[in-house]
Amino acid sequence: MTALLELDKVDAYYGSAHILHGLELAVQPGEKVALIGRNGVGKTTVVNTVLGLASLRGGAIRIAGRALPRPRPYMAPHQGVVVVPQGRRIVANLSVEENLLLGAAVRRKGPWSLARVYQLFPILQERAHTPGTALSGGQQQMLAVGRALMANPALMLLDEPTEGLAPVIVDQLASVFNQVADEGTALLLIEQNMSLVLRVTQRYLAMAKGSVIARGRVEANSRDELHGHVMV
Repeated sequence: MTALLELDKVDAYYGSAHILHGLELAVQPGEKVALIGRNGVGKTTVVNTVLGLASLRGGAIRIAGRALPRPRPYMAPHQGVVVVPQGRRIVANLSVEENLLLGAAVRRKGPWSLARVYQLFPILQERAHTPGTALSGGQQQMLAVGRALMANPALMLLDEPTEGLAPVIVDQLASVFNQVADEGTALLLIEQNMSLVLRVTQRYLAMAKGSVIARGRVEANSRDELHGHVMV
């Protein structure tokens, strides 16, 4: 089976700072994978390297078997890999609906439409003509997820999607992520909330110092093991 996303011995830099060191990671179709680790180990740099925001200087990135020798932000979405970024990055001065329609700009075929996103997140329909940045933090995260779904992705990279959110919103997002995965979209979840990891993902990759140092199945009894990779 060809991986949706594969990082093969990747070295990545910001300027002269060497962040990822021979990193190896793969996500197969239909998988739900957690990428965990302490702050500062390079988890977000994985996303930024796929998007070309960090400099790829060694190894290879492949999407559905196709190499990206010089990644650029527009390349991954056109090939079905979409990011829900840390901090949400809602576009100021655009309404909720306009932000959602940005996700459809790649024109990929698939089941997700404005109507389906509104069905998933009714509050977004209620506030469709409100400026996106006027929403609460939880509603903005729903908007960021909905915008990603509008691209009809094969794989969603979720970078700290529950950071700073109330438990009730985290519960709602966990349900949404599982529903999205059940409908065929693979997930790579970058997350510090081990409760969410346990509820959503099937296996984990643990990072330290820019490399994957451990991997395994996510089981009901693996909470202590998972916490050990994120505790300072």
